[in-house]
Amino acid sequence: MQLVPRQGGELSVGGPAEQVTEAWLANRRLSEHTRAAYRRDVQVWLAWCAERGADPLKVSFLDVNAYARGLEARDLAPSTVARKLSGVSSWYDFLVKIRAIDGNPVAGADRPIVSRDHSATLGLLPEEVDALLERARLAGVRHHAVMTILADLGLRVGELVGLDMQDLSRERGHRTVRFVGKGGKQRRRALTESASQALDAYLAVRGLDDGPVFRTSTGGRLDRHAVFRLMRRLAAEAGIPEADRLSPHSLRHAFATTARSEGVPLEDVQDAMGHADPRTTRRYDRDRHNLDRDPSYMIAAARARRAGG
Repeated sequence: MQLVPRQGGELSVGGPAEQVTEAWLANRRLSEHTRAAYRRDVQVWLAWCAERGADPLKVSFLDVNAYARGLEARDLAPSTVARKLSGVSSWYDFLVKIRAIDGNPVAGADRPIVSRDHSATLGLLPEEVDALLERARLAGVRHHAVMTILADLGLRVGELVGLDMQDLSRERGHRTVRFVGKGGKQRRRALTESASQALDAYLAVRGLDDGPVFRTSTGGRLDRHAVFRLMRRLAAEAGIPEADRLSPHSLRHAFATTARSEGVPLEDVQDAMGHADPRTTRRYDRDRHNLDRDPSYMIAAARARRAGG
């Protein structure tokens, strides 16, 4: 592939840059959500370069560092900044492969440190999940089906909203859903009885025609932002603390921690969640143990015993 920069030798938003970006994305096995996020990340980076008159093909790690510090100044979480830089880095890796540049400037940049031992997601207790699902049941069949599937299967919100009717099936006595997971991997999960019942109640209203499983009132595909808003509204109505900080990923977090507390082997939880690296799954486990076993509880209890004695 030949890269043709704009007049003056620079690569900018629009034209050649978009062509390169689409070629790069076409060569990656990514979910549509990840593809869209990477596209946005590169567009923001190119716009940042354009504002400063910097040629993206000639920038150094110093420019990337300046960009990263600017993102951090916006109070973005370290994990968010790291993800944005990861997308830009992958884009530059592609440019290296097609010999448009000699090296990846992001490779030498100072990226944020993201702890593998702690998840930034706010988790939920099993009792809070129960309260949320009860509130969703009262709110309507679609809301109940959405929340129950997220809670029972621990799906990512993008995996849920991406479901089409053709993805629903029955295999070897199990009600199943097929979807494209992180990294473009084809995955399959079994629906629980409660998830099946909630789904059937919704489909009885929706109908069995083709298209997205979860649709809006106008027939379009339900999007992730609507699920975020729904999650927080239902949590607030259910009286769950910190409702405005929750996200659909909080149900995924609860799925992992509850599964481990119920004795499900780590590797089975890892497979269910689609984690390529077991350290990602263990992060949820550490979150649970680090809080439940915090020595401060023992110290406070001992102080209370002394005071009472």
